[in-house]
Amino acid sequence: MIRAMIAEDEAIARERMRSLLSQENGVEVIGECRDGEEAATLVRQLKPDLLFLDVEMPGMDGFGLLESLGTDANPVVIFTTAYHHYAVKAFDIRAVDYLLKPFDQTRFRRAMERARAQMSNGKPEFTATRPLVSDVETAMDRLVIRSGGRVVFLRSAEIDWIEAAGNYVRIHCHEQTHLVRETMNSMEAKVDGKRFVRIHRSIIVNVERIRELEPCGNGEYIVHLRNGKGLSLSRGYRSRLDSVLGIDANGIKPERARQ
Repeated sequence: MIRAMIAEDEAIARERMRSLLSQENGVEVIGECRDGEEAATLVRQLKPDLLFLDVEMPGMDGFGLLESLGTDANPVVIFTTAYHHYAVKAFDIRAVDYLLKPFDQTRFRRAMERARAQMSNGKPEFTATRPLVSDVETAMDRLVIRSGGRVVFLRSAEIDWIEAAGNYVRIHCHEQTHLVRETMNSMEAKVDGKRFVRIHRSIIVNVERIRELEPCGNGEYIVHLRNGKGLSLSRGYRSRLDSVLGIDANGIKPERARQ
């Protein structure tokens, strides 16, 4: 019997995880917790075989929790999070899998297969790294948002740009606009950093939509999109755009920034 524990701060997510685990043979949920401190205490006490661990939790994040455990407990770890940018760090500590929310039952069962294989072998399943990276890259190519009471699935390629709107962000997709209760920082963390770049404290742009950069003095530029929209590029964010577009000290590479 696999003794599993869930460390997740959202009640809905814990309920979803319990439901998925209830459909797995030979698995018993022995504990749940809502924050890092509580999770650290329960892991030491209960010593689970398998730990489903959210990365961002109140008090102590998932990485801090594992570091605090030391040799007190050594469960097989499956990370669960809405943010792809923690993946590399998760692989570094040899997590058996990395579930990007929202995930379906098929993806969950694949994670369970990897966990079972690791526990059966009694050693880390290092060969899992390549398929894990593939899963993360696939998830990065989509964005799941709640807009107008609906759950909307957006392909990254559909998004032109994103702007701050008070306590919300406004996502511009061709002729459509979606208003989402989200911060710019959290939205920046969710999108693919190879495709999207922040050019202003209130603007994130899809670099594939950029047609031209027009200098307007004082080190600032107007970023012209292919749809005719002009966006402000703040001087403080210029280096970010340079890096993504491949601009060096000699100037703009025409094939990326002026087509």
